[in-house]
Amino acid sequence: MSISVTSSVPVRGIARWVMPLCIGAIVYVFFLGIGDIMLRDSDTLWQIKIGQWILEHRALPYNDIYSFTRAGEAWISSSWLSQVLFALVYEPSNWSGPVILTSLAIGVTAAIFVYRLEPYLEPARAFLLLTPLLAMSVGHVLARPHMLALPVMLAFVGGLLAAADRRGAPSWLLLPLMALWANLHGGFVMGLALIGAIGLDAIAAADRKDRLALAARWAVFGLAALAASCCTPYGWNTLLASTKILSLGKLLSLIWEWMPADFSSLDLFGASLLGLIAIGYCSGVVLSWTRIFLLLGLIWAALNHVRNIEVFALVTPLVLAKPLAEHFGVTRALALKGSEARPSFALTAIAALAIVAAGWSITRSYATPYRYAFIGNQSPAAAVDLLEKRHAQRIFSTAPIGGYLITRNIKSFIDGRAELYGEQFVLDYFDAVEGKNVDTLLRLLETYRIDATLLNTTIPAARIMDHLPGWKRLYADDIAVVHVRDDAPAQLPSASGEPKPGR
Repeated sequence: MSISVTSSVPVRGIARWVMPLCIGAIVYVFFLGIGDIMLRDSDTLWQIKIGQWILEHRALPYNDIYSFTRAGEAWISSSWLSQVLFALVYEPSNWSGPVILTSLAIGVTAAIFVYRLEPYLEPARAFLLLTPLLAMSVGHVLARPHMLALPVMLAFVGGLLAAADRRGAPSWLLLPLMALWANLHGGFVMGLALIGAIGLDAIAAADRKDRLALAARWAVFGLAALAASCCTPYGWNTLLASTKILSLGKLLSLIWEWMPADFSSLDLFGASLLGLIAIGYCSGVVLSWTRIFLLLGLIWAALNHVRNIEVFALVTPLVLAKPLAEHFGVTRALALKGSEARPSFALTAIAALAIVAAGWSITRSYATPYRYAFIGNQSPAAAVDLLEKRHAQRIFSTAPIGGYLITRNIKSFIDGRAELYGEQFVLDYFDAVEGKNVDTLLRLLETYRIDATLLNTTIPAARIMDHLPGWKRLYADDIAVVHVRDDAPAQLPSASGEPKPGR
């Protein structure tokens, strides 16, 4: 049975553009309401700090200036544009800006998702599908660059899949998206890889006589996309830096967002994989070998690193949309003839402006200053105040606290930039703070001439420090504990109130 969905032309034309915008606005408002979940990762802190530095100096970093363990070493920020955008909307003690920006990115992503599925699925059903997919990705919803790149990723990959569905070559208008993606976040490397996989699907589905010409067009587009990815202030180095993280070997299994998926308990991701298997067995859907290859690649990426789950969640429905629609005989009438096919621009614009105005009104009334607060266990303000009074210069801390130290203009021992510190250094750090190797902890304390430690109270290393000779506990609260050397006398500020030395 074939189901054809048609309606009056003006309404149909308006709906195609306005319904995705409406759904995007709903998603935006929802995430605005739960914005505090975006403020639980200290990487947000140093990302904003770098953005502020770029704006202040009107330059980009080429060397590390934030740590004392890697000071001066070559390092570039492949997410510089996202960092600048976060810095522009951030105000001290007011996290509304980053929350609004991140929520807006999620809302735009939702709108693009519904629009790309519109040829095969009604907007209301696309919204029902989108809801569990966003819930599947909520663990990685953070005020960080990857969220700003998410709508660009979906628009770019969706454009590639749309070209494959019509057995054609991708539009050149996708190239600016690749350039934008490369300036927002290093995940653009996945987009480059998907050009080959999706292009192969388009070529295999084309008529035999058209394959050579189509292959040439996809190859030219791929080269152009590679060139577009280098249209950043760092040029070719952006591509090299973005792939550097993948060379961290064993370390990737210790960083939570790079860990493999955990199936010790059933979650939405596991349920979605089981659902895909069930659909395959029960419906009798037959995919081309190229689509199977593409689908397996998305599954492998999500299984390998949990940070890829949102890519799997958003791209998989686009990969399966056309095959499922053809199998179940569901089509939607999109091409209408003559002037009737033209939607009313005035009505579309009025509806869009109404949605934007409603979203702006809700934002103004709800996302007020001080509505949101950053998670406290990564911001040990009182302990850092004490260490500043002691003029502590070389503080051994956890990576999350390191991000907070950067915002206080204190050079960190380590922070979230694992690609800067390298595999062995970070592995030693984990062994030290988790109490796996006391000798490693002692070696790090001596090698880097540590004069104070700042650790969360639950970290095994904090308890070990209580028993190390030559060290004493100076301060502790619910967030952090501070240890200093016994032979390091306190250097309290003089009574004359001399200014503290610059850092």
